[in-house]
Amino acid sequence: MNNMLGFLPVILIFVLGIITRRIKLFNKENADLFLKLVFYVTLPALSLESIATVDLSFDMIYIPIAAMLTIFITGAIAFLIGKRLKFKDKTMGTFLVGSMIMNTGFTLPFFTAAFGDNGFVRASLFDLGNSILIFTFIYFVAMKYGKSENSSKEMAIKFLKLPPIYAILLGIVFNLSNIHLPQTSLKFLTLVGAPTIPLIMLSLGIYFHPKNNNFGKISLVLFIRNGLGLLIGYLLASFFHLEGLNRVIVIISSAAPVGYNTLIFSDMENLDTEFSATLVSLSIIIGIFYIPFLIYII
Repeated sequence: MNNMLGFLPVILIFVLGIITRRIKLFNKENADLFLKLVFYVTLPALSLESIATVDLSFDMIYIPIAAMLTIFITGAIAFLIGKRLKFKDKTMGTFLVGSMIMNTGFTLPFFTAAFGDNGFVRASLFDLGNSILIFTFIYFVAMKYGKSENSSKEMAIKFLKLPPIYAILLGIVFNLSNIHLPQTSLKFLTLVGAPTIPLIMLSLGIYFHPKNNNFGKISLVLFIRNGLGLLIGYLLASFFHLEGLNRVIVIISSAAPVGYNTLIFSDMENLDTEFSATLVSLSIIIGIFYIPFLIYII
């Protein structure tokens, strides 16, 4: 029970986000700005500081690999279901993207609250595999079904502009090379990275705006993303013989809620944005309850 109560501050920040939107203190534009600050500033600092100072082991290489395999498997299942149900292109694009993208930014605060830096580092490695495919393979899928005119070169440039990727890789290099960052640098990174979790949860609360439509399609995506994702994570953890915290991170992260990039890609590539907005909102509120529960029981 004490472990479950440890997640309460994280949940309360999400509720605070909902309240600030209701009283018109913050709006979606503010949430966009908060997430941009996280993406380009606070998350890279937190990732670099945590990964550079934690003990890494060889079996951690399977964590990002598991993330990639989870995306490909859920994507294949969603494709077969979508083709059988004969979804239109825009709806099919959102259906596929929503089924594949794991909201590892959502799970990060819970892993950090439960396991500290060790949980954060492993979750960041899972996020690395997730992010690589989000901004390459999954973004390509969104463009394909949205009939985007973006070229492969433009996609590559967007991927090369992702600061969290560089921070994670740089942290791994520092760690494996036994390069010790000066105390002043570590304190700076800790200070800059501290707002990451509050800003993520506050933004998700501001974004939360469910609507009662597309229920059948939403149920299918949630079944694939959460139910089958959990099963796939368990099978991959067993296949790679993962144990301890590595096993926990892979299993639970594979069942993460639908990523908010689903909404971003739907908007950017002219997919079914109403479907994606409702999907992300409902997935988040369900995740508020089942992610802490999974951490508690697993």
